[in-house]
Amino acid sequence: MNIDGYTRLAAVVAKPIKHSISPFIHNLAFENTGINGVYLAWEIAEEDLAVTMENVKRYDMFGLNISMPYKQAVIPYLDQLTKSAQLIGAVNTIIPREGQLIGHNTDGIGFFKSLDKRAGFQVQGKVMTVLGGGGAATAIIAQAALDGAAKIFVFSRSQSIDRHTATAQKISKETQVPIEVLPLEDSSLLQEKIFQSRLLVNGTSVGMDGKSLVVDEETILPQNLLVVDVIYQPFETPFINFAKQQGATTVNGLGMLLFQAAEAFQIWTGKEMPTDYIWEKLVQKYQLDKK
Repeated sequence: MNIDGYTRLAAVVAKPIKHSISPFIHNLAFENTGINGVYLAWEIAEEDLAVTMENVKRYDMFGLNISMPYKQAVIPYLDQLTKSAQLIGAVNTIIPREGQLIGHNTDGIGFFKSLDKRAGFQVQGKVMTVLGGGGAATAIIAQAALDGAAKIFVFSRSQSIDRHTATAQKISKETQVPIEVLPLEDSSLLQEKIFQSRLLVNGTSVGMDGKSLVVDEETILPQNLLVVDVIYQPFETPFINFAKQQGATTVNGLGMLLFQAAEAFQIWTGKEMPTDYIWEKLVQKYQLDKK
């Protein structure tokens, strides 16, 4: 990578963020595509969000990615939001256009591109079940609705059902896709809805410890079910391992990370990110030798 007077910046903004894989992904993409750019991780305080947004325009940046805890806090500093960002209520990508800043969300787009690439799955016309209703789950639910899912079941902890129901109703009203929010503690009801679904997604953080299982151990998974965990560290979560033991096709969250980045990269640069090449490098870097 040669940095000179023509090098343009992109960055991810969050706190904390120094652990992020995003600079590794985007800088590989810049290098591989011959684009004169560099991608950094900016760990900033919330009171610095306004000036950071101004700097995107001041320094003619490609754009920004936004991660926790600023995906909602950044919205007041933007000029407009894309449809996906409006539905999700959160922004993960900022696009500078003609002096304005556009807030976009590529999480759900990246999630379904990952499923298409790694499992040949498209959600249009299909029923799906999502465990959890937080940020990652909401992005997936909203994009599934935009992509024409037939029906979406969302299983949420009882204490969060009212909040997640309000979000689901908003998405359903905008897309006309029926979304039903149900208690995650009701294992028999979850079992019933799983058998009606073609896609089952863990959108929670349960399993990140490498030990916890988000569903009851007695849960039965049908053979035609695609099972996905948004977690990618550990690479094979207890949920993924549980599904594999029942013969299900599985996908973890690394593809979602890669393809949401690829969507942002293409919007910023007009070039397609070399995702196959970067996937291989990610596997090598993190010794993720299981697919």
